Amino acid sequence: MMKTQILAAVAVLALLGGGFVAASPVAYAAAAQEGIAAVVNQGVITHSDVNERMRLVMASSGLPNNDDVRTKIRPQILNMLIDEALQLQEAQRLDIEVTPEEVESGIDMVAQNNKIDPATFRKMLAGSGIKMSTMADQVRSQMAWGKVIQKKLRPKVNVSETDIDARLDFIKSSAGKMQYLVGEIFLPVDNPAEDGSVRQLAQKLTAEIASGKAPFPQVAAQFSQGPSAARGGDIGWVQEGQLPEALDQALATMKDGDMSQPLRSLTGYHILLVRSKRTLAADNLPSRDDIAQKIGTETLDRLQRRYLLDLKSEAFIERRV
Repeated sequence: MMKTQILAAVAVLALLGGGFVAASPVAYAAAAQEGIAAVVNQGVITHSDVNERMRLVMASSGLPNNDDVRTKIRPQILNMLIDEALQLQEAQRLDIEVTPEEVESGIDMVAQNNKIDPATFRKMLAGSGIKMSTMADQVRSQMAWGKVIQKKLRPKVNVSETDIDARLDFIKSSAGKMQYLVGEIFLPVDNPAEDGSVRQLAQKLTAEIASGKAPFPQVAAQFSQGPSAARGGDIGWVQEGQLPEALDQALATMKDGDMSQPLRSLTGYHILLVRSKRTLAADNLPSRDDIAQKIGTETLDRLQRRYLLDLKSEAFIERRV
């Protein structure tokens, strides 16, 4: 039970930032000793950073720790660290700070969300070979990016009554059609050159989940780049016709408990899990507040992804592996 708790908690922490060194001359020299995996503007990511994150991912996702899995996931691990470096740099550019007290509270919150006493949680992390300084860096990075979103993007999210009416009309028109309670793992393809490696990763994750070796929620928490990752991939109920065509067609053929093979959309690869199905009843409609919240979440996710893509396009990024 305690092992399950620590893995679930670490899975949440693994979503957070970290593993980034600002490349002052002294820091750069130290990083060079460890081996540089990537340069991101004026910062570096070391092989040690990648290996530490790899260890965290393997422990918390349930993926088998073998050469094949490590080879498949390593490019994605490096991509995650590059994204996090860009996010932290943007926070620094905007003079956004996260205090040590906020970091400590963030670590405590992760423990409490997993129903673990904070002091016990810290001991469990140490016993798993995870450095508290590494966890602190990760929490700090995630909090900083959250503050960037609050400052730059959330003011742009304005869900109008017209938006709500349009979504409600669509839902009403779907009465009598199928609804699906869906879990999703989303792996974006931001660069066409990465399509092959992302596809291979998606196929490997699908195989490991199907074999029973890796639970879907933990894998989603580790790898999915969608807003549902923190919920183990749970995106809630979706109506027939709401998702991109390839995904919608796949759902129509799936039964409760079925998982799809990787599905390509315009933005990346999706692995879908059907948790439940039902026919949408006309008297079982979501409230306007629920609809507004869902639209706002979707809008914020699109803005966040666009923001990060813009940071990437303007950055100097050199991968050395």
